[in-house]
Amino acid sequence: MIMRNILCGCLLLSTIWGCSHEAELPVSAGFGPDPVLPPPSKTLIPTVNIAPAKGWPSGGRPVAAEGLTVTAFADKLDHPRWIYVLPNGDVLVAETNAPPKPEDYKGLKGWVMKKAMKKAGAGGPSANRISLLRDGDGDGRADFRADFLENLNSPFGMELIDTELYVANTDAVLRFPYREGQTRISEPGVKIMDLPAGPINRHWTRNIIAGQDGKTLYVTVGSNSNVGEKGMDKEFGRAAIWQLNLETGHQRIYASGLRNPNGLAWEPDSGVLWTTVNERDELGSDLVPDFLTSVQEDGFYGWPYSYFGQHVDQRVKPQRPDLVAKAIAPDYALGTHTACLGLASSRGSALSRRFANGMFVGQHGSWNREPPSGYKVIFVPFHQGKPEGDPIDVLTGFLSQEGNALGRPVGVAVDRRGALLVADDVGNVIWKVAGNEQ
Repeated sequence: MIMRNILCGCLLLSTIWGCSHEAELPVSAGFGPDPVLPPPSKTLIPTVNIAPAKGWPSGGRPVAAEGLTVTAFADKLDHPRWIYVLPNGDVLVAETNAPPKPEDYKGLKGWVMKKAMKKAGAGGPSANRISLLRDGDGDGRADFRADFLENLNSPFGMELIDTELYVANTDAVLRFPYREGQTRISEPGVKIMDLPAGPINRHWTRNIIAGQDGKTLYVTVGSNSNVGEKGMDKEFGRAAIWQLNLETGHQRIYASGLRNPNGLAWEPDSGVLWTTVNERDELGSDLVPDFLTSVQEDGFYGWPYSYFGQHVDQRVKPQRPDLVAKAIAPDYALGTHTACLGLASSRGSALSRRFANGMFVGQHGSWNREPPSGYKVIFVPFHQGKPEGDPIDVLTGFLSQEGNALGRPVGVAVDRRGALLVADDVGNVIWKVAGNEQ
């Protein structure tokens, strides 16, 4: 019986990997404030098109846009996902992966998904570490590395407020004391907020950003499922951005209906919070675009009942027309299945004038679109506090001609000298993108 199940699983796996609903629209149709949203594709087997994670060959690197250069700031890391630049120029890197999720991969479909994620480079154990990188001689490459924080639990977001460093584990926000220039924190963290986790814990990454008053934190928590199929009782507190008052400890959901929010950034002119969100799967290669949006206080963005505003997802039972009627359409679509994670304002960057006002976005890359999408870093231009115009490719070449993933970009951050840093969790590299004049 066991052998028969294994053989059936292998047959199903090969069938799924060889079965794709090919996109009828170019990926560009899913960009901008008014993306094309065709009818959902109804297929027995969802599209699965995984780019095997191979890593970079010796001397390999992504391709920078014209007028820019790209070099390795640091390499030989362990699944680097997120970046935070300290005021003194030191760079913190969360080397992290998914925590154990014993209830998420049950059944044959779960087994297939686990194999798929491993093929995409996301199946290894988590280093559970934040490393510190320092470019002491200013040559553009880290010459000092230290284990800054260890024994964390799938850490992701980081934020420094005065002399306190906040770290978002998958299940809690912790606070640590910090002195400028220190290279290791040995004190235990103080838990200031529990976060939804548990034995399913789909969409495990938790990002944080400080409010502009320095008295609040905003925390992202992704959904526990694709479209609530595990039961909405499993989604309490999820698919949301939380707000935490650091003085009183009061916490509340600031915005909801966001399937998997990751990046957080303040738009400097308007003072408005923006986020990148990964949208739902299994509606075909042309649906649903991931997006970049301003975050309205107490706003509801549709998940799971509707997408891109009030487009109803008929798979969700029971329906909630009352909530659909409240659903806010996102500001700017970022392409179907591009897996947009990283987000950073370009203010303070020194790449060139065309990148002076807007947002950098790290697109981790699709696993369920034919042909693939994402696998690049893009720039979304802004004007008067809103996206305006087509996106600009900043860093490409993460996919080989054979369809292998040489790297996958995740977190992005602007360093103290104005260069763009990009975490590559398949290449295990932090890339540095600079203008030719830098």
